[in-house]
Amino acid sequence: MRTTTRRAVLGAGLAMAGGGVLAACSDSPEKPGQPAAPAGYVSPDGKEVAAAEAARAGSGPVRTVRLTATAARLDLGGGTTVASWAYGDALPGKEIRVTAGDTLALTLANHLPEPTSVHWHGLALRNDMDGAPGLTQRAVRPGASFDYRFKVTHPGTYWLHPHSGTQQDRGLYAPLIVEDPKEPLAYDKEWVVVLDDWVDGVDGSTPDAVLAELARGMAGMDHGGMNHGGMDHGSGGAHHGGGASPAPSGPSRMLMGATSDVLGGDAGDVAYPHYLVNGRTPRAPETFTARPGDRIRIRLVNAGGDTAFRVALGGHRMTVTHTDGFPVEHVETDALLLGMGERYDVLVEAGDGVFPLTALAEGKKRTALALLRTGGGTAPAEDVRPKELESAPLTAGRLKAHGSVRLADRRPDRTITLRLTGSMAKYDWAINGRRYAPDQRYPVRAGERVRLVFVNDTAMWHPMHLHGHTFALPGGGPRKDTAVVRPGERLQADFDADNPGLWMIHCHNVYHAESGMMTVLGYRD
Repeated sequence: MRTTTRRAVLGAGLAMAGGGVLAACSDSPEKPGQPAAPAGYVSPDGKEVAAAEAARAGSGPVRTVRLTATAARLDLGGGTTVASWAYGDALPGKEIRVTAGDTLALTLANHLPEPTSVHWHGLALRNDMDGAPGLTQRAVRPGASFDYRFKVTHPGTYWLHPHSGTQQDRGLYAPLIVEDPKEPLAYDKEWVVVLDDWVDGVDGSTPDAVLAELARGMAGMDHGGMNHGGMDHGSGGAHHGGGASPAPSGPSRMLMGATSDVLGGDAGDVAYPHYLVNGRTPRAPETFTARPGDRIRIRLVNAGGDTAFRVALGGHRMTVTHTDGFPVEHVETDALLLGMGERYDVLVEAGDGVFPLTALAEGKKRTALALLRTGGGTAPAEDVRPKELESAPLTAGRLKAHGSVRLADRRPDRTITLRLTGSMAKYDWAINGRRYAPDQRYPVRAGERVRLVFVNDTAMWHPMHLHGHTFALPGGGPRKDTAVVRPGERLQADFDADNPGLWMIHCHNVYHAESGMMTVLGYRD
């Protein structure tokens, strides 16, 4: 990505393009409309949603962005080039940066061979802009476009990605940074760091083929019925985007024997050939330049499909200031752990020299790498393991919400228990024993304090993500939208039902979600 100072990006105009937008798309955007509204529930484009949007604070300008989802050849560095899908021709996609109070107006042009959408991970936005095909909108067909427009009200580190099949495990993701107009932190430079695990286009592999291999399971069982109608690929075929499951392509990517005490056992399902920082392999890492003594804000995003990352900056301690966009009481640490979908902001005071920012694929033993350079010296080797990685990584359970965002004490009006079920053997991941179906609803009512109780009955960890809201972890814990639930763990998460509509809850392991570990919260009308 880029080396930017905070001052340089404030007030900068936004533009995003890639692959050449079709004139028909730019002049006559398709209006896919909404899926049929379920009886008794608030519709994603209903009057309650419009009223909630009108009540959101937002007097800033309209920020106009064009985004093209397209096939692209991506240079991962070190002689590795892959054919994949991306936003424009960049990996990650070009950063979108707005200020809290602005209105974001983004036109997505779909140049892919499959339907797609954009989900705004972590934002509390109007429901019909959430980008969940088959639930909040119809998928955007190939050759068509869709206009997303909504107020952005809360500052923080967010990101965007599709919500169609396994598309997120290609190159379709980008950071979304929402500036605070009353920023309380003081820093000299800012570094946005996006972590990823990469398989697409390597030796013939694709995420769809990986999912097909995993779905066959260790027992070699044929699990049909994997067509999750709610994903609305627009093809009428299987969840892979039409027709039967893809034929095996490339070598086996099923991972066996990867373990992590931090994650509670099994670390992941997929053996990725590459791990990336800002789209680069360790053979040709990105270098961020600063001066000795600079105070740097690092915004960390885990955009991976199946990998938790343990992150450390060699020779430095990190001060954690935010997680999932919300401030926390500051804590120093040598290393921290990010599950898929999680974000952390940290401050570091730069030393003099060249230092490795290393992201260890937790339990998978390999690393991603970027460099911080403030002076002379030889860059470390691509397999460097700074001693800070040996420390127990900080996890969300050790954090406390900053007082400005702590939920008021209140007994829950409603408790929803979500048992995480399934196994690697059958690859039958589900919630409360039911794979995702578009007619599932867990009802809530506006104004309620809702308690979600995640009970992990599986032998695998799951990063559980709630759309459209942030929840509070117990005991004054941090505000989050994505939380790691370890095997055998029972995790409570409270939120205020203040954003009407239909909202997904799902595991942010791409392959677990697409296999069925998803469900929906629905506001009663």
